[in-house]
Amino acid sequence: MFNPQSDRDAFDLNSANATKAQLMAFARLASTEISTHDEANLNSLAETLYPGTTVYVAHTPKASIDDVVRVAVRVQRLGLQASPHIVARRLESESALRAALAQLKGEGIERILLIAGDRDRPAGPFTSTLEVLESGATADAGIMSIGVAGHPEGHPAVSTEQLFHALRHKQDFADRTGAHLHVVTQFGFNSRALLAWAAGLRQLGIRLPVHAGIAGPTPVAKLIKFAVQCGVAASVGSMMKNAGAIAGLVRGVTSPEEMIAGVLRGYLHNRSLQIVQPHIYAFGGVLATATWFRAIIDGKFDLTAGRQAFRVTA
Repeated sequence: MFNPQSDRDAFDLNSANATKAQLMAFARLASTEISTHDEANLNSLAETLYPGTTVYVAHTPKASIDDVVRVAVRVQRLGLQASPHIVARRLESESALRAALAQLKGEGIERILLIAGDRDRPAGPFTSTLEVLESGATADAGIMSIGVAGHPEGHPAVSTEQLFHALRHKQDFADRTGAHLHVVTQFGFNSRALLAWAAGLRQLGIRLPVHAGIAGPTPVAKLIKFAVQCGVAASVGSMMKNAGAIAGLVRGVTSPEEMIAGVLRGYLHNRSLQIVQPHIYAFGGVLATATWFRAIIDGKFDLTAGRQAFRVTA
């Protein structure tokens, strides 16, 4: 659980220094992501991020599981903590899954992000993350730190009830096996929606730690494109309905600084939420994103009036 050392109610005090310390501490815990297409930037990335920062390696449609493993190994060897995506519906066989996990473990990689994937027709025997978990492959490989997906604003193909049901089953798996599961949420534009979703988890008895997905600094047009592709329907639909198509979307996109501040403020006011850290989505701008949140860690930002957000100055 996130537990910075500065005052519990920093956002409620007339202390800019306390608020700034909280934001720096929260950003220090952040993870980020790359794809296999970012391999050429790995050395620069390692120079920008703090050693030990967790870096997810996405399995994009044109990449193979071997590509993901290769890049994850490079990330790990550069002193970062690799967390490769394992996409259930892109696995061609259980033997391919087991071979990849064994190679990762042999390189000291002990965490993965397990997601179902969006292929209509699976490439092999797995259709869901639960099927991968129940195969025993992760436990047999000794990989016990596993991220699973969370969707605070829903999923275009799965009902909210089904999503919560799946998380309960994954928690049951963790309880049975001793695996350490956490939830990595999809990004959104509304910190209140994310906080309400996290509170809903708690009410349903789901105790899994939450890594709050936040979009890094990204041009608005590109961000909206990814939002539509990723099914962030609630935010996009609400903004279009309330303010009129593109103009409404542009006005409704919450800045990454506002999202980080809003999520942290909400957690500080309700410590029962299981939010433990932010996960920063890069959307292809890997080095720009890394430079941005490294500046936050280093305190190179100014708080806005009312301390509802901040502006990076580096």
